[in-house]
Amino acid sequence: MGSSLSWQTDAQLHDSIRRQLDWDPEIESDEIALIASDGVVTLTGVARSYAAKLAAEQSVKRVRGVRGVANEIQVVPLNRRTDTDIAKDAVHALRADSRLPMSVTVTVHCGVITLEGEVRWIFQKAAAGNAVTHLDGVRGVSNQIAVKPSISVDQVKTDIDAALYRCADVDAQHVDVSVDGPIVTLTGHVSSFHEKHEAERAAWAAPGISRVENLIIVGAQRETRDVLTRPSSR
Repeated sequence: MGSSLSWQTDAQLHDSIRRQLDWDPEIESDEIALIASDGVVTLTGVARSYAAKLAAEQSVKRVRGVRGVANEIQVVPLNRRTDTDIAKDAVHALRADSRLPMSVTVTVHCGVITLEGEVRWIFQKAAAGNAVTHLDGVRGVSNQIAVKPSISVDQVKTDIDAALYRCADVDAQHVDVSVDGPIVTLTGHVSSFHEKHEAERAAWAAPGISRVENLIIVGAQRETRDVLTRPSSR
């Protein structure tokens, strides 16, 4: 049996995640199965909406000891809807959000929405995805919107570094930031999946960023450091 943390076995992690899913009112936990192995959680089963599938994933990521999630939950909507109906609803939802430009387009195939076009800010790309995630009949969302403003690489790095140090949920001294054009790469070590997520969220707030490569490792380095620096009992 593997162990996700030195103090937590796979069985203990499985139990913690099951309790978390049962606790979350957004999730029909009876229809979700899970496997936990060395901190990696695989979710299977059925969700009645794409939003519910994402909610289950986010709920699992909040559990201490989770280092990765494979979300294989199948979306089976209660109501069968045509791609045309879903596309119409998606267009209306995007137009209803005044933050989004008319350049964003929608394609629907077998219930999966693909968003394309260009925006100036990453929050606009995220807002477009959020606008269509909860629509009835949606099985998935592929957000391919491009973020294309002019940016200063040095300024973006400075701004992200500052944002990380302001964030109470991130130990910024263990996170390194590098910027290559519109791509930000995060490396280092943090103590929880939540902290890793918050670091990524801070990076996404920078203007002109089209991708964040989150290579931060959860737990391992700090555990090793704790072992190396633990005083002798002699």
